[in-house]
Amino acid sequence: MKLLRFGPVGQERPGLLDATGTLRDLSAHVGDIAGAVLAPDELKRLAAIDPSSLPAVPGSPRIGACVGNIGKFVCIGLNYADHAAESNMPIPAEPIVFNKWTSAVVGPHDDVKIPRGSEKTDWEVELGVVIGSVASYVEEADALQYVAGYCVVNDVSERNYQLERGGTWDKGKGCDTFGPTGPWLVTTDEIPDPHALDMWLEVDGKRYQNGNTRTMIFNVPQLVSYLSRFMTLHPGDVISTGTPPGVGMGIKPQAVYLRAGQTMRLGIQGLGEQQQKTVDA
Repeated sequence: MKLLRFGPVGQERPGLLDATGTLRDLSAHVGDIAGAVLAPDELKRLAAIDPSSLPAVPGSPRIGACVGNIGKFVCIGLNYADHAAESNMPIPAEPIVFNKWTSAVVGPHDDVKIPRGSEKTDWEVELGVVIGSVASYVEEADALQYVAGYCVVNDVSERNYQLERGGTWDKGKGCDTFGPTGPWLVTTDEIPDPHALDMWLEVDGKRYQNGNTRTMIFNVPQLVSYLSRFMTLHPGDVISTGTPPGVGMGIKPQAVYLRAGQTMRLGIQGLGEQQQKTVDA
């Protein structure tokens, strides 16, 4: 299934994208695509619904983040060897973990705000993993059983705040609008191998990132298992799993960063596309 949320900010309704690309309203069956709705039994219940029995949504409504009420937005740094190289950083021996504040979460086509005074706002296309079951001290061999599905994340980053202002990476990762998520939450039955997905990102029509999830250093089961040793993961938590090379910071001989008035387009095979305009905060 391709689950999504549509409608004005703060008033999103649950939806489903059917095989013909028609947006269907799931409001009669669930209150939101969030929390307990992402549990295996609930997803099976939704999958049993005939999409043609659901009301078609007219027009072209705003698409919200594909998961509502995200509890934790956990991110992994330097999880692609070639991205670590372009960043002049060593390949990590263990996953590098940081957070995006949930106030960063926006829809896949919402504007991205360049923070006031920022000179180094950057882009990162990433595979998002959405948790569906409570996970604590999970074995790697069992880890995918705790995953509800996958989505596209743009891990927008302010490099000066992240790397040059003291403290942890979180400072440059969690600014408002720095977490476009969606358009869809694609359930695991549609993505048999999350480690074989092409991913890309363009700015103003120029392709900067071309990668594939097969080059992750730590794969999805490893990440879910690892994180579950340090925190209990809950349904609706999102893990953003790192980015391939081609970020603005790594461009030679001169880094390239975002400014207001630009357009980012990005996507992952089977998970849909995002498009954001950049605006001044």
